Amino acid sequence: MPDDPFTDASAASLFAGNQALLAGAGVRVPDLLLIDRDRRHLDADLVLAEDVGSETLESRMERDPAAAAGPVDALATALRRMHTTFGPDWGRPDPAVAQTRPPEEMILERALLHLGSVSTRDDRLAAARPRIDEHLRALRGHVTARHEYALIHGELGPDHVFLSAADEPVMIDIEGVTYFDVEWEHAFLQLRFGSAYESLRPVALDPARLEFYRFAQVIGLIEGPLRIAGTDFPDRRWMLDLAELNIGKALAAVV
Repeated sequence: MPDDPFTDASAASLFAGNQALLAGAGVRVPDLLLIDRDRRHLDADLVLAEDVGSETLESRMERDPAAAAGPVDALATALRRMHTTFGPDWGRPDPAVAQTRPPEEMILERALLHLGSVSTRDDRLAAARPRIDEHLRALRGHVTARHEYALIHGELGPDHVFLSAADEPVMIDIEGVTYFDVEWEHAFLQLRFGSAYESLRPVALDPARLEFYRFAQVIGLIEGPLRIAGTDFPDRRWMLDLAELNIGKALAAVV
């Protein structure tokens, strides 16, 4: 879908633009040291960014939850700064594109496409497809109109946060940053941070929008892993187990 901001994003211009945007909002990201767009002899621009170390927030949380409390609290502050930085419309900030429909309609279409795909790969989902379709549309129906969208990462887990030498949480993989509903971010944060999620001190959320996005992400977490498991991905079993976990969630919602 041309208006889906959650497709793969990888470009020097995206990194540079989003680095400036996030840093301007008070979010710690790797410093941009050099960008060279005049490399006619190569196929890609050159970006030189700060080395922020190798320890992730995820590894710190697993190894020493008490020592992770400070960085998690600092990340919560950064997220509140992002989630109170608003844009004129939803979608990627560079380039700005005028949208023709609300984001919840895009997410509904996306989830239904994912549902159609996985229904051809799993008999249980094929049988439950009409009920899951109906459930998605019912959740969408409870979402009221909104006209203000905040800055979100889009796929922020503790593995996308590195810890600097000063123990600052540094957000990475920022090429996909977009203006969107904060509920999309928080549905993913709840999934990835688990029991530590409440320490992120979320902004006020719309429960209906959050529940719709959470279920749409469940469907996405079936489609993506099943698709990847059909490639030469080295840990196929892990992907199949992730898909199975979310198949269980999807089916349980429509019993």
